[in-house]
Amino acid sequence: MQLIKIQTLEGTLELLSGLRIGASEGEIRIGGVDNQVIRNPINNEPYIPGSSLKGKVRSLLEWRSGAVKSVPLGIRDMDPRYPGVRPILQLFGVGGGDQLSDQQAQDLGPTRLAFWDAALQKEWARQMDADNLMLTEIKTENRIDRIKGVAEHPRQTERVPAGSRFDFRLSIKVLDIDGDGRSLRATVLDGLRLLELDSLGGSGSRGYGKVKFRDLKLDGVDIQAEFDALAPFATAAA
Repeated sequence: MQLIKIQTLEGTLELLSGLRIGASEGEIRIGGVDNQVIRNPINNEPYIPGSSLKGKVRSLLEWRSGAVKSVPLGIRDMDPRYPGVRPILQLFGVGGGDQLSDQQAQDLGPTRLAFWDAALQKEWARQMDADNLMLTEIKTENRIDRIKGVAEHPRQTERVPAGSRFDFRLSIKVLDIDGDGRSLRATVLDGLRLLELDSLGGSGSRGYGKVKFRDLKLDGVDIQAEFDALAPFATAAA
């Protein structure tokens, strides 16, 4: 088994609606926001963790495969009835509890996919600062009593607003057992299209976390038109 190349997919991740990926609170502030977004501790700007992107894309691909379970798929879930499981395990890896035989390890190979944290685009952050605008917004929500028709339990949620742009990047290892790597690349792109169709972060059912990938390039070559034309469910059925 030999590593042939490492390909880089990069572009812009634009928010079409407010995004909330939460951070743990070290202290409780009286009158503060209930749910804050995760921020870079150095510049205090919001960012999208690579782990959030990787976890959501994997989850969507597992749902599409038909073999989804309450825990991430593993080596025991490889089944001729679910051909989509194999590329998921090749790209995202297997769990630490999976004990692979030498043959299984040779067959799957190491994890191919690595997501980078997505930082706010510098140009976007500078423009927001020049316009004297905040990088986040506070959205107040509540629950409506069905009988009385009054609002109860108000809470404040911090979101990164629609229109914000982040630098998106991931890398894909291509091994000699992968041929030209096109099949695994196709699975990655399908996963990103599924993310566009679904949502990222919390409260997706309430309209949060709608995203769009723009200016996608694979090793510097523009693939945006190819990506926009993808129909991930047609691919799964083929």
